[in-house]
Amino acid sequence: MTLKQGINDHHYQVVSISLEQPLERRLESLGLTEGAHITILNNDKKRALTAKFRGTRFALGRRIAEHIEIKESE
Repeated sequence: MTLKQGINDHHYQVVSISLEQPLERRLESLGLTEGAHITILNNDKKRALTAKFRGTRFALGRRIAEHIEIKESE
């Protein structure tokens, strides 16, 4: 499933990120890497998705969120 399909207040783990190199590097510098745990705070399907990872809240655009593969976190 992609991050864009995630549900509010659920915890996930990043499986892969497939974006253009500069954007992928930027996300890595913020701490969003494969294996990172992420919680979706707001995914109302209209605006940017708000998520929390590495203790910080981030807003991610829909295009970015649809290129991040996630799985349910144990």
